[in-house]
Amino acid sequence: MSSSVSSAGRSGLVHLVGAGILWGTGGLLGTLLHRATGMSPVAVATCRLAVGGLLLVVLLAGTRRPWPRDPLAWRRIGAVAGLAAIFQGAYFGAVTASSVSLATLLTIGMSPVVVAVLEHCTGRRAVDRRRAATIGIALCGLALLVGVPTGHAGAGGLLAGAALASTAAAAFATVTVINAAPVPGLDAMTTTGLGFTGGALLLAPLAATSGVAFDLTPRSVALVLLLGLAPTAVAYTLYFRGLAAAGPGIAAVLALLEPLTGAVLAAVVLGERLTASGLAGAALLIAAVLLAATQARPAAQAPDAASGRCLSHD
Repeated sequence: MSSSVSSAGRSGLVHLVGAGILWGTGGLLGTLLHRATGMSPVAVATCRLAVGGLLLVVLLAGTRRPWPRDPLAWRRIGAVAGLAAIFQGAYFGAVTASSVSLATLLTIGMSPVVVAVLEHCTGRRAVDRRRAATIGIALCGLALLVGVPTGHAGAGGLLAGAALASTAAAAFATVTVINAAPVPGLDAMTTTGLGFTGGALLLAPLAATSGVAFDLTPRSVALVLLLGLAPTAVAYTLYFRGLAAAGPGIAAVLALLEPLTGAVLAAVVLGERLTASGLAGAALLIAAVLLAATQARPAAQAPDAASGRCLSHD
């Protein structure tokens, strides 16, 4: 029995690592798409959710996979749709109001903290010294990697950006916690496909105000498809699939692979140079990820044990 649980845990870690690395391509692809089309950040986010969700819906329909029938499944899909729209909208709103560095630092940095607080308050998992140390190392590494927030935003813009980034972090943390508990008859691909399609519909009115039209050149179409496929459809399917086995706390820390991968890609593809502090931050993030990956998940966190307590939170 223990070997099967260990195998499931390792499989969950592989899925989460894959998700974090693929998420890291999102910033690069989003930047290239913005440069190629002039679309606003929120329009890029809406296209990302719509294309990623619809690609999976088409795949589900093509394989004739049955649609969910349990009301609990549709509640979960609705929750994912709403939270995905909040997360994407709030994050890119924070970028617009303040800066990319502040939005990234607060959104990604606060997520594992919020997950730890939610798990502690609901009695799912206490915050022990090792977990607190892992989160602390991760936050220090993220701060060094991202750097001090820069930009021309005034005090009002910084406060608005911080509030929006905090909202994005809370939404992502909530998605992480609720999807750690499986719903019978609902798999990760269906959750991602239907949930993100719904999220795109919720974001569409906001995106329409900034304009979503662009010239359909081969390059722009390829970028839209890649953005919807790799860091969205595939990455989130892997993330939701790995949650049940690894647990939300470990998943939230492994999500820090996103800025780490993004920094490496920016250096290789866009020619951006990592400073000494950035390299130190990357080393700390790697240490935090390794610490999280080697943490044993408590027995109470096993999917079968947790599912009965967590489904009601959807």
